[in-house]
Amino acid sequence: MYLVSFLCHDFVVAVSFVACILGLALLWNNKQQNDEAEITEQILFRMSFSYWLVYCVAFGIEKIALPHWEAIHMTLRITTALSYFLTFSCIVSLPLHKFAVRHVQE
Repeated sequence: MYLVSFLCHDFVVAVSFVACILGLALLWNNKQQNDEAEITEQILFRMSFSYWLVYCVAFGIEKIALPHWEAIHMTLRITTALSYFLTFSCIVSLPLHKFAVRHVQE
């Protein structure tokens, strides 16, 4: 049972890695935006995708790295934890930013 959930998590991380790359590609536009709120929202989306991409890469390297490299494993675990929390904070900041912009406009 543990092996099935472990393989499922690895698969979800691999799929989300591809989804992050596609999300960043969709957010890549060269047109200038005049509204500061839209610029901030786009930056928050890019940061969310980028931090999650860092999580996926660090998680993948952690699975590939040799078991006797303890220092690398600890560094990768710290990286995955930090990128996980940074992704969470960006996702939480998106609705808060929209609420603040709407509150200022009223």
